[in-house]
Amino acid sequence: MSAVAKPMPMISRHGNAVDWVLLLAVLALVGLGIVMVGSASMHLAVGGNAFHYLIKHLIALALGLSAALVALQVPSHWWEKGSTGLYFLGLLLLAVVFIPGLGKTVNGATRWVVLGPVTLQTSEFMKLFMIFYMSGYLVRRQVEVAHSLWGVLKPVLLLSVAVVILMSQPDFGTTVVLLATAFGLLFLGGAPLWQFGALLLLAVAGGTLLVITSPYRLERVTSFLNPWADTQNSGYQLSQALIAFGRGEWTGVGLGNGILKQFHLPEAHTDFIMAVIGEEFGLVGTLTVIALFAILVWRAFSIGAAAEARKRRFAAYVAYGIGLWLGLQAFINVGVNVGLLPTKGLTLPFISYGSNSMIIACLAIGVLLRIHWENVTGQEGPGGLPWRA
Repeated sequence: MSAVAKPMPMISRHGNAVDWVLLLAVLALVGLGIVMVGSASMHLAVGGNAFHYLIKHLIALALGLSAALVALQVPSHWWEKGSTGLYFLGLLLLAVVFIPGLGKTVNGATRWVVLGPVTLQTSEFMKLFMIFYMSGYLVRRQVEVAHSLWGVLKPVLLLSVAVVILMSQPDFGTTVVLLATAFGLLFLGGAPLWQFGALLLLAVAGGTLLVITSPYRLERVTSFLNPWADTQNSGYQLSQALIAFGRGEWTGVGLGNGILKQFHLPEAHTDFIMAVIGEEFGLVGTLTVIALFAILVWRAFSIGAAAEARKRRFAAYVAYGIGLWLGLQAFINVGVNVGLLPTKGLTLPFISYGSNSMIIACLAIGVLLRIHWENVTGQEGPGGLPWRA
């Protein structure tokens, strides 16, 4: 017999290199999104084509799945090497919207870049790039973050540059998601509780100041507190959304039978698609969507914990960050729809119509699945993935 012991297999007989629970939860959300975008947008026929928005949604989904497949081939340490460069690329993309001839303004907001037939919402890219940057920083400066105030402030100061650009567009919703995700990563990265609390209070105070000094933001907050006081003006969106949920009751009025989406509920296929789900599928449908997002967040944190147990700290923070981002954005969107939060222009990941949001969210899931594969196999080099153990 040979004196050299054979290496242990990296995947057990019963192991699996694919996180099927995560993948199936995302596929369920994507499938529901296809159905609901179609249901919520057919009355908005463009050029006589009732499927205009659904077709564009499917094209975005195809691009998103392609991006996810590419991400599956990219080792997580490659993202770590390029994390700082990607963050500065994100800042550049945020600033590009202000270049005359490139930037596109809609309803007073300049958030899009037009490149021929393609329209990019650059802030969507920044969400993922920020997670890469913060994860890389927390790995490089672990001791400094845990024991020095300056270690915590440095990434926050750089993040404030992105915040200033976003608020100039303006995009308050993305700013909230960006800051909340970054602060969550700092907390998970070992920032002292008092420093984390001080930063959180400072961010809340800044947000409150922005609301008080901006008439349209203040109107949103006051109308959110009592939408029935002005149902034909400032409280119109929320009151229509609440009526939709009320009509849905337990099991809904049935797919396609909702009436609030038909010129009553603004942005029914984007920001307020959850209200359409509530009307057509009722409380059961609403709770199902929430449960699917809860599964997604749970799996993201489980993948992160597994990576951390293997001393793969960058991959762990990226997984935590993706879970925080998608979970927070879903929470804010649902909270706005049911009247728990003031109105914000944020899509519901994987469900709402929105090409850039869909593509980046799918890319993020590809990164998560790659991290899980590396956790299970122990391989971090480039190459194809074994889809069965």
